[in-house]
Amino acid sequence: MRREDIERLGLNFGIEIPEKRRVGHTEFLGNAGAILEVKRASPSKGDIAPDLDPVGLATTYAEAHAQAVSVLTEGNFFKGSLRDLIAVADLMEKRRQQGLHACAVLRKDFLLYEDEIDIAYRCGADAVLLIARILDDDQLVKMAKRAQSFDMQAFVEVREKDDFRKLSVVTSALGADAAKTIVAGVNSRDLATFHTDPLIPASVRSKLPAKAVFESGILSAGDAAYARSLGFTGILVGEAVAKNPPLAKEVVAAFESGRENARGKFWKKFAERRDAKRFSAKFPELAEGSVRPHPLIKICGITRVEDGLLAAELGADMLGFVFSNTKRLTTDEFVRSFAAKTRSNLSFPRRRESPLLVGVITDPESEEGKTAIKLAREGVLDAVQFHGIEPSAADTGLAHYCAARVGTPEDFQTVANLRTHGEPRILLDAKVDGIPGGTGKTIPESLLREKAGDIPLWLAGGITPENVGTICEKFHPELIDVSSGVEDAPGVKNGDKMRELFAAITYN
Repeated sequence: MRREDIERLGLNFGIEIPEKRRVGHTEFLGNAGAILEVKRASPSKGDIAPDLDPVGLATTYAEAHAQAVSVLTEGNFFKGSLRDLIAVADLMEKRRQQGLHACAVLRKDFLLYEDEIDIAYRCGADAVLLIARILDDDQLVKMAKRAQSFDMQAFVEVREKDDFRKLSVVTSALGADAAKTIVAGVNSRDLATFHTDPLIPASVRSKLPAKAVFESGILSAGDAAYARSLGFTGILVGEAVAKNPPLAKEVVAAFESGRENARGKFWKKFAERRDAKRFSAKFPELAEGSVRPHPLIKICGITRVEDGLLAAELGADMLGFVFSNTKRLTTDEFVRSFAAKTRSNLSFPRRRESPLLVGVITDPESEEGKTAIKLAREGVLDAVQFHGIEPSAADTGLAHYCAARVGTPEDFQTVANLRTHGEPRILLDAKVDGIPGGTGKTIPESLLREKAGDIPLWLAGGITPENVGTICEKFHPELIDVSSGVEDAPGVKNGDKMRELFAAITYN
């Protein structure tokens, strides 16, 4: 449709644009911060803010101290225009002349031709979006070089495996100037399916250059803090702030006050592990972004060395140690000793990496809870599982994830609240009053189907070698958490049951 429009109307889409650039320049993402969008609609959401005033909205963004304003200029699905770009660029020039904070301006569109870079420059853009997925190597390099010739930044969006190859090609082509010209962005939304996964940016952060942007899925200040914890230089926020402009200040402040931390490092480690298995040689036919047929496995309630080592050898991705006053309670000394054994890789040399070690707590103020948090802060544990509770403000930077106990539709409000606070995954466990976990009960299927939503499932509760195949077939969980289903008694695992569980899931 865009090519047809260009054929009919020209690269300026019939809009009168300046003969030459008439505004100054602000480096795109010269400092870490938020990129907020002037966005009326989208293909996935339809109308978002059809009556927005681009200048008024951009003023709100500038006053919130956003680093950049992204202006959609695509008309068919986003209802944008080059007029919006010109108006926002003129606004920022006025603010510069008045000594006020001025944002860099990004032209966001499905750009296909080098001459479109010239038009963006004349309209006042400081940067242009180049989507690697829709440009071949030669065209991507030409367009990035054209942007470089105007001292503009090329914001190169990547997501699929071949996109990263293209990013390497264009970086090499630009040579020493690439660090100044190229800013990379990874979209958590798959443009083919519109599905958003906040772990996609986590899984590829290590493949991106220093200046990198987390795109899509930022709906709250909690989401912004999560993105910052992963080490991203910027976030691109559209729908949330276009619909609710006062949110801009919260999102900007949350991102700028955050930093890369242990929480982000845990999620990067988990996401990289997930993707390594998803795209293993076992499943070469899987398209990138598709659902892996077999889940990652956490064996929880480890109290004996032999049980933990066998689980690791069988292929467990995570091992859980309970720091709550139950029959599966473990100790500081046991976990330290076990961590040293597993991380030597001497006990299971056939595996390339040891499982992630998690401390499960139900009360962070208890002695047991404090012990687990201490072990996580020291790096003995890879993360803490806040089971049935939310992390305190002091613990948000701690490597962690949350588990919610669900048994009724109302319990899913807790899940929604956790997601609003930027939790990329929530483990769902069967709720039994008076028992925090390891109950052997399953979550009702009807409840999962009705309320689980579209975030990949982490499931716990009543999973056994006998029912795991059916659960995987029905719900395609990303991770399953098994405790009582492979035990002879609380904390005492049965080796044969663990072997049956892994055989039923069929990793090998």
